[in-house]
Amino acid sequence: MKRQNSFAAYILIGIGVYFLLRELRIPIITDFYSWPTFLIIIGLALLIHSYTSKDYQHLFSGTIVLGLGIHFHGIEYYQFWIDHWAVYPMIVGIAFIVRALRTKKGLVTGLVVTGISVLFMFSVRLPPAFNWIYDVTAFLEKFWPVILIVIGFYWLKKKK
Repeated sequence: MKRQNSFAAYILIGIGVYFLLRELRIPIITDFYSWPTFLIIIGLALLIHSYTSKDYQHLFSGTIVLGLGIHFHGIEYYQFWIDHWAVYPMIVGIAFIVRALRTKKGLVTGLVVTGISVLFMFSVRLPPAFNWIYDVTAFLEKFWPVILIVIGFYWLKKKK
């Protein structure tokens, strides 16, 4: 039998540990007294809940929330952190890979998205044959919220 309240329990434990450590004022972890820590806690709770309950439907969302929390924390506190738009598709690609490790679905998609993100992140200048990519990325940088809205409506209307 699955425990219905295990996700809420993991969230409460994570938030309790966060505030306890904040009260103890341990110098090493003072960087974690920020809002990205809550994203990290929620992402970890989703992942732990998915693995312990063997219900792997939350692996994708847990990985995305955890990845965003780590990324926002890194941007805020570490000078060496990469602040590039391609980090976000890379997080999605990693989420596909994490989910594929348990469900056997989406591994190729995850590898392709992650590979393309790494290519964009670390390429300073692409060869001239790929100049069209700069136009596409400029368009995506401007209208990415519209694309998210369209994908969301598509997923809502899609037949199962």
